[in-house]
Amino acid sequence: MSALESSAEDGLGHSLGFVRIIEMTPEGRARIEYEAGPHMCHSGGVVQGGFVTGWIDAAMAHACIGMVGDGIVPMSLELKVSFFAPARPGRVIAEGWVERKGRRTCFFEGRLVDTEGNILAKASSTLMLMPRDKVEAASKSALGGS
Repeated sequence: MSALESSAEDGLGHSLGFVRIIEMTPEGRARIEYEAGPHMCHSGGVVQGGFVTGWIDAAMAHACIGMVGDGIVPMSLELKVSFFAPARPGRVIAEGWVERKGRRTCFFEGRLVDTEGNILAKASSTLMLMPRDKVEAASKSALGGS
């Protein structure tokens, strides 16, 4: 089970409208299906840009996890999103793929498409690869755990 699938049970995936992972490969590609709901929209029935950004960001992170394994947490160093057309309520597909992999830093690209394949947004991201145990220990410490 991927981080997004398990987080769907914890609320994050539910909040994002997670439906399913379509593809997640060792070559560094991922495709994730989401259901955009009316509660995600602002004026005119347009999905708020933070959801669009979150969907593409998750796809790029899952492409990274597919490539390096779930013992690594991809931490965003930079994220840029360009919006081409409004996302509306209904199904959308977020795609992510690796452009270049380094030892600790990777570069990813992604996009959001509707069910007809129209590109709604594109993104690029610089991700730092961090060991999961260190990320979880730091989170636990920040929350006052030992």
